[in-house]
Amino acid sequence: MKKKSNRMRSKYTIKAVDLFCGAGGLTKGLRNIGIDVQLGVDLDPACEYPYTSNNESRFLLKSVVELQPSELTPSLLGGDYSLIAGCAPCQTFSSYSLGKKNETDARWNLLSHFGSMVVKLNPDFVTMENVPGLRQQKVFHDFLKTLHDNGYKAPFVGVVNGADYGLPQSRQRLIVLASKLGPMKLIAPTHQNSPITVKDALSGLTSLQSGEMDPDDELHQTSALSPLNLKRIQASRPGGTWRDWPKHLVAECHKKESGKTFAGVYGRMKWDSPAPTITTQFFGFGNGRFGHPEQNRALSFREGAILQGFPKKYKFIKPGEPIIRRDIGRMIGNAVPVKLGEVIGRSILAHIKEIKTRL
Repeated sequence: MKKKSNRMRSKYTIKAVDLFCGAGGLTKGLRNIGIDVQLGVDLDPACEYPYTSNNESRFLLKSVVELQPSELTPSLLGGDYSLIAGCAPCQTFSSYSLGKKNETDARWNLLSHFGSMVVKLNPDFVTMENVPGLRQQKVFHDFLKTLHDNGYKAPFVGVVNGADYGLPQSRQRLIVLASKLGPMKLIAPTHQNSPITVKDALSGLTSLQSGEMDPDDELHQTSALSPLNLKRIQASRPGGTWRDWPKHLVAECHKKESGKTFAGVYGRMKWDSPAPTITTQFFGFGNGRFGHPEQNRALSFREGAILQGFPKKYKFIKPGEPIIRRDIGRMIGNAVPVKLGEVIGRSILAHIKEIKTRL
């Protein structure tokens, strides 16, 4: 059966800029739906190659804090509508970091700079994606007030699970959609009753063992396991925990009272369910439930990227350059999933159609 295209037809053109663009997950999703993302902005030089090599968009290596409106204006002109999109670095507001980070963290007020750029450029649409914990912070409510005070009335604000929209991963994200045309909403979930599973996403990839690499895809490589961790993953079952292991394999820290609640590490994924949330450390077996359902190893970089919605041939490094694990893990784990970019794009196009129908 022929695979359906993700692209929606629209007689209206939308020119867009992607702030905090990373490796291009949000841009890729928006472009799949027909939104013309002209420019991505990020301060991580490792992101330039994957962003420009996989998207027909330019890349500006710069911090949003130092950004001038004149550097974005040309990319927003020439269409029927304009869009500023972005996902400010979210580690500061993640469930892991809250209580450990505060306003002294340089990333804390990046959302304020995002809001300031919206005020100066006055686009037709604004979208922001982040971790749910941001909702509890004053900087987020200040951002919403900035939108309201500048003509973006009744924006959509909600936490969604990517798995409900066809992402092969359970990923809770906060999404804001704002429009100068009127109140907005997110399209209804498409996969609540038929989630895309790990098996759906990863079946067909070359089988690997610990430390091996697919000769046809250098991103499909796995971290080598120590002899002890190899025994641990062999004793692990899909969906289980380290509590299933023989006692001699359990880490000393987990035997202590303070460590007994950390059951989500050293786990295998399940074939018949979406993956757990992919983090920047997904390539390490001990960093979460990132063990392969059958093979005795952690996820490969390519598998992590696929679970984030990136196409199987998405490029992350220049040919011949060495793989720096922390860079690849960061770009993949921090990305806005491509599928969520598509959902946001579809929501904007549906909103325009609804507004035009009323006129």
